[in-house]
Amino acid sequence: MRADLIVGLQWGDEGKGKIVDLLAQEFDYVVRYQGGHNAGHTIVLDGKKYALHLIPSGILNPKAINVIGNGVVVSPAALIKEMAQFENLQGRLYVSDKAHMIFEHHAAIDAAKEARRGKNAIGTTGRGIGPSYADKVARAGFRIGELLDPKVLVAKMMDYYEEHRPLFEALGVAIPTHEQVAVEIEGYARALAPFIADTTQIVWNAIDRDKRVLLEGAQGTLLDIDHGTYPFVTSSTTIAGGACSGVGLAPKEIGKVIGIAKAYTTRVGNGPFPTEDHGEDGERIRKAGAEFGTTTGRPRRCGWFDAVAMRYACRLNGTDDVALMKLDCLDGFERIKVCVAYEVDGKRIDYVPADLSRVVPVYEEMPGWKSVVGIRHYDQLPETAKQYIQKIEDVVGVRVRLISTSPDRLDTIKR
Repeated sequence: MRADLIVGLQWGDEGKGKIVDLLAQEFDYVVRYQGGHNAGHTIVLDGKKYALHLIPSGILNPKAINVIGNGVVVSPAALIKEMAQFENLQGRLYVSDKAHMIFEHHAAIDAAKEARRGKNAIGTTGRGIGPSYADKVARAGFRIGELLDPKVLVAKMMDYYEEHRPLFEALGVAIPTHEQVAVEIEGYARALAPFIADTTQIVWNAIDRDKRVLLEGAQGTLLDIDHGTYPFVTSSTTIAGGACSGVGLAPKEIGKVIGIAKAYTTRVGNGPFPTEDHGEDGERIRKAGAEFGTTTGRPRRCGWFDAVAMRYACRLNGTDDVALMKLDCLDGFERIKVCVAYEVDGKRIDYVPADLSRVVPVYEEMPGWKSVVGIRHYDQLPETAKQYIQKIEDVVGVRVRLISTSPDRLDTIKR
């Protein structure tokens, strides 16, 4: 048995939560492998909306075991708040003892650095994700497992604050007292200790027992620290390969890779976005798709489907199948655009260059349709919607197997 994987193919916010929730009904384990509470999955079930940031989307399946892997950076405060939405989590949720923690000072450093960048700001969520990953790489971070010995952790944190005092003072970040840190850590330890585990062993044991395991990423391919639109990226490896280090799996233990993409394109924060529409069409897509960040509430930048970037993302991830989300949000457009190539300095190219800010999209226009809302069978789709899906498949080179026609779990076409 190998672990299947869900990955975003755009700049995040593709609708991974709905697909993970849908597929989680068929899986025994759902495992998150990177990112932090800067990510947000919105799931609608029976008309009720759930916003998840750290807990895997399989939590809505009462039979699934949910795992937060070592590659995730965890805000204990955010996790505890999120856990309060659910009952009887013990035995259904595990957090890696090797996952690094995010504290208030990480968020404060994040905000202070963004403010200093001014017009060159990256557009982070300000949740402290980057500073936490930076501490991890600098071997100065704190791991969830250290909560099991609160007194030792508090002493280490006070040493850390003293060592970093010049940085904190330069950025205007306050250093907490020993008493404040002790109260905070002891509270986290009481709440989280029952959920801390060696999650690599849990996943290995699941695979060895032929259990079905689904790996869940956050953000999207174009925000990958290496292969995204650097420096306007996140601080982790968002592509399928990141699941190996973020959980503790060998590459050959990865099974089917399912890529998630919207039927259009969005982006939050700064950075290049070739198909962004600054006019009425972009605003219309934003309203139809309720394109506001789950985590921050920020309006997302909206534009037409970029098939060139998606082909790149599919190759990076080894994508087997594509799930196309929010097709219904294009209802009513007379004409719909698809980016099929780029131009750089007048030369047409069919790949994603390192500097995406210099490209101009080359569009093909297609006829729109009236409505696809709630359709659950492919043969019931309007012919023009089928043509649109076929065009995406032709340019990207990967089959569209799932098509979402509303936020509800059940309004999903399986091909």
